[in-house]
Amino acid sequence: MLRGKLPVTHMSSAIAPVKPSGTAGPKEVELILVKEQNGVQFTSSALVSPSGQTHPSGEERETWGKKIDFLLSVIGFAVDLANVWRFPYLCYKNGGGAFLVPYLFFMVIAGMPLFYMELALGQYNREGAAGVWKICPLFKGVGFTVILISLYVGFYYNVIIAWALFYLFSSFSAELPWIHCNNTWNSPNCSDLNSTLLNDTYKTTPALEYFERGVLHLHESSGIDDLGLPRWQLTSCLAVVIVVLYFSLWKGVKTSGKVVWITATMPYVVLTVLLLRGVTLPGAIDGIKAYLSVDFLRLCDAQVWIEAATQICFSLGVGFGVLIAFSSYNKFSNNCYRDAIITSSINSLTSFFSGFVIFSFLGYMSHKHNVALDKVATDGPGLVFIIYPEAIATLPGSSVWAVIFFIMLLTLGIDSAMGGMESVITGLIDEFKFLHKHRELFTLFIVVSTFLISLSCVTNGGIYVFTLLDHFAAGTSILFGVLIEAIGIAWFYGVDRFSDDIEEMIGQRPGLYWRLCWKFVSPCFLLFMVVVSFATFNPPKYGSYYFPTWATMLGWCLSISSMIMVPLYALYKFCSLPGSFCDKLAYAITPETEHHLVERGEVRQFTLQHWLVV
Repeated sequence: MLRGKLPVTHMSSAIAPVKPSGTAGPKEVELILVKEQNGVQFTSSALVSPSGQTHPSGEERETWGKKIDFLLSVIGFAVDLANVWRFPYLCYKNGGGAFLVPYLFFMVIAGMPLFYMELALGQYNREGAAGVWKICPLFKGVGFTVILISLYVGFYYNVIIAWALFYLFSSFSAELPWIHCNNTWNSPNCSDLNSTLLNDTYKTTPALEYFERGVLHLHESSGIDDLGLPRWQLTSCLAVVIVVLYFSLWKGVKTSGKVVWITATMPYVVLTVLLLRGVTLPGAIDGIKAYLSVDFLRLCDAQVWIEAATQICFSLGVGFGVLIAFSSYNKFSNNCYRDAIITSSINSLTSFFSGFVIFSFLGYMSHKHNVALDKVATDGPGLVFIIYPEAIATLPGSSVWAVIFFIMLLTLGIDSAMGGMESVITGLIDEFKFLHKHRELFTLFIVVSTFLISLSCVTNGGIYVFTLLDHFAAGTSILFGVLIEAIGIAWFYGVDRFSDDIEEMIGQRPGLYWRLCWKFVSPCFLLFMVVVSFATFNPPKYGSYYFPTWATMLGWCLSISSMIMVPLYALYKFCSLPGSFCDKLAYAITPETEHHLVERGEVRQFTLQHWLVV
């Protein structure tokens, strides 16, 4: 070896032609640098990954066009209609600003860790919700559970977007149709006497009657056993929604990643515009004060903590398989830790910000009707399709404000619906490889199937089907799915091995805090939530209508149909594996890439250290 400095009399360098370092295609390449110095050649080489998107297994996969496409897609999915119609009302009802204490607490110990876990799981394994369970084949059933949940949610979620589209078309008129009671759909109980209306239980508002009688035609149905035929107006709107979804998803993330530039950013523009208008209205400041008023005594009520935990579970979007699907299209070296912190924080801040918009208008309604705020404060579809449109109708230029508001609802809903559909499509085409070549046709099959089933929600009694689906499709089942997911990763696959995977991707090992949350805190939290969801179950109802027993049983069958995939697939996998009971168990809980170790009797999960390490 030559040491010290040599006088340079001649130096030349050359780069050898790149050559594959393996036989599995264009993966890492070996870069060889040859230098000649004083007649002596020095050679150095390095393995270089050309794009930073290649998985160690050697698999190639489509990736997002730009990093911002992924971030906007995740934000667009997580920030949905519930951020507008659910969180602000919960905050007001449960102690105002004090509600942020349990909300942020559960966000830190469960929400963010689970969000981070799903992003990392999808990015490392580069497959959909079912395919990622090659890390522990016994738990693959939970992948099909979350795919089914996303499919079920699509059956009714697209209907909300169709309602918003119907309202948008109705807003292009000189006078909004929910202002007066002189329309063909109005009943004798309809009254324009706004000053006393909210105190009279026998009277209804024009906005309420427009939604229930003008849009839904609910008065033509006696219950869930009397649905009638689909309404052609809502069916047309639903068809438009399905067409938009199809052409947003048919080419994969290359197309959906561009659509979210509009659908994920538009709500923030509209919310800001509505807030600037809302704070100028009389009574708006009183509404905002009520939203933010701090009542720490409410924290002594266990129900406040339960509702905060429930909101965290559903608002971030974990358990739908969407985060896994989206992150599977990331480059392998993408910093998923930073993405998890950014996107989950933006989701919570959006919920908080939307509260100012909602309660500025609710304060205005309270002032206008001269009633207490709790008379107008509500959550769910009633807020955005009855209360808010009624408030907008009293403003100068009401048609313009209505158009702006319903455009916001459309954009909030579309990208969340896109996320749910992508979870189903990616999860199934990654599991059944032959579908990769037919993505366009398979996407068409999924959206058309969803449309046909959704038709039951646009009949005269469609709101009853909608309520039933909303109550059972993604309640206890999604909490159960995330619980099994957390146990499978942190305990059976191993939180230490999962941390090694993350370090391989981003060059930084998760800290002790994240590992403790994954292994102990989050599973305990989810187990508690599953127990609470069973203990606090209330049969579904819509207004004064209580569903018959058979409908409630049908709802439970729907919920169980997704959860049962976990034990069914585990039983199938166990029975299909060769060998003795111990051999079957070893193969079922060992990553597929390590089955050769099982043949040598080296099963990590059969050692005490595997279960104790953090």
